Amino acid sequence: MSFLNTIVRALTWWNGQTLNTQFWTARHGVRVGEDDQGNIYYRTKDDSKRWVIFNGEAEASRVSPDWHGWLHWTWDEPPTERPLDHKAWEKPHEENLTGTALAYAPAGSLRQAEPATRSDYEAWSPE
Repeated sequence: MSFLNTIVRALTWWNGQTLNTQFWTARHGVRVGEDDQGNIYYRTKDDSKRWVIFNGEAEASRVSPDWHGWLHWTWDEPPTERPLDHKAWEKPHEENLTGTALAYAPAGSLRQAEPATRSDYEAWSPE
């Protein structure tokens, strides 16, 4: 790891873990599993605390519902030990893209490349 990366990790929290978090995790953390995005999940030996170390930007919506339930004690076993049953109609988990270039823009939005043509609206013009 370069000196610049060390400085960035010491001063920022949004790009993965800080040095203090890495030190605390090394001393007290028990690795529980990893999700498909590379986020790593930990707990303390007595299971009094649970946390995630994000792979990249720390964005809470990147935690899948399976791991979210384990992090918040909705169920005791992590998805690595007892995977949840998923229905055929369930879509795969996606992070919240609001505020990014990939966010949803409905028809007629100013963010659309071409404005939508509307046949149900007639602009008012004074006579």
